[in-house]
Amino acid sequence: MGADVLLGLQWGDEGKGKIVDVLTPDYDIIARFQGGPNAGHTLEFEGIKHVLHTIPSGIFRNNVVNIIGNGVVIDPIILKKEIEELEKLNVDVVQKLFISKKAHLILPTHKLLDKASEKAKGKRKIGSTLKGIGPTYMDKTGRNGLRIGDISSQNFKTRFERLREKHFQLLDEIDNDYNNLEVDFLSSIEFLKRFQHIDSEHYLNNAIKEGKKVLAEGAQGTLLDIDFGTYPFVTSSNTISAGTCTGMGIAPNKLERIIGIFKAYCTRVGSGPFPTELSDDVGTKMRDIGHEYGATTGRERRCGWLDLPALKYSIMINGVTELCMMKADVLDSFDEIQVCTHYQVGEEKFNYFPFEISEKTKPVYRNFQGWNTDITKLKDKDNLPLALLNYIQFLEEELEVPIKIISVGPNRSETIVR
Repeated sequence: MGADVLLGLQWGDEGKGKIVDVLTPDYDIIARFQGGPNAGHTLEFEGIKHVLHTIPSGIFRNNVVNIIGNGVVIDPIILKKEIEELEKLNVDVVQKLFISKKAHLILPTHKLLDKASEKAKGKRKIGSTLKGIGPTYMDKTGRNGLRIGDISSQNFKTRFERLREKHFQLLDEIDNDYNNLEVDFLSSIEFLKRFQHIDSEHYLNNAIKEGKKVLAEGAQGTLLDIDFGTYPFVTSSNTISAGTCTGMGIAPNKLERIIGIFKAYCTRVGSGPFPTELSDDVGTKMRDIGHEYGATTGRERRCGWLDLPALKYSIMINGVTELCMMKADVLDSFDEIQVCTHYQVGEEKFNYFPFEISEKTKPVYRNFQGWNTDITKLKDKDNLPLALLNYIQFLEEELEVPIKIISVGPNRSETIVR
């Protein structure tokens, strides 16, 4: 017995939260392994939409332990609000949520540093969510950070103030509402003492040894990985399957199923290269039908056709064993659907994801007939329209990985397993 991994294969926002929620009944433990409150995992059931930023997406299911792993960075203020919203819905968060002692804390000054850094970049800004994620990971690698396990230390306040002063020295100005932020931060730290802080690497490895089933939940997407994404327009952590090992303390030989999630088209939030982006009415139609607005930021997502060179790259990097295709229903009313099969620069044509993508990198498309059918009410794979089945068959042949799940709507019930 080992751990399965579920992660995004594009630029995030693929629908990971929904699929984790759908799969959770098959698992004993759901664990987030990286990222922070820049994530927005949306779940929809019983007519209510829920957005989780830090807490694993298995929190709504009974008899399942949810762990925030050591690779996650935590904003105590945001996490406190998230927990309070869940408790209003009678979710017993205290019993179901464990937090790794090694997870790092986002300080109020980390957010100020994030804001100042993005402002200094001007037109070259990367599109940060300004949640303090990057500066927190910088303090982590710089060996200055504070962790969940430090909360119980007698000298926590002193260490906090020391790091705060270090940050103040880097800032040209301090926001007027900083004092209120700090009061909220310290109050939220006290709130988090209610929860079980654990040595998550021991907990998870012992659980695996006992035969319990673990699902590792990633945030963001492969193309935002700090090493393998479209650098520098990336996040600050390893979003790929290898990040499970460092973000949870699980050895590579303990990983089993690698479940990759992708949309039937592509989206991206913020700056950075996007070869198949559509800046026309088709792209606007995708955004409107798909409600493509950031779950965390509310920003409009850039939309475009599916990019096979990028998707193949993500599958290779992660060792994906099975796929979930999300938001197929968004394409229900398109007469023609296009898929990028290659890139072209001048006379050169290639089918792999390169070191650099520039304005000269042009997508080469293959056209498919649309299915022009409302698939949101379909419950059985045998009832899927032929044009959609042809689209799926083409993708499976090109990607050489089976597509096991088709999402035909946002609700957990609108899911077809093949």
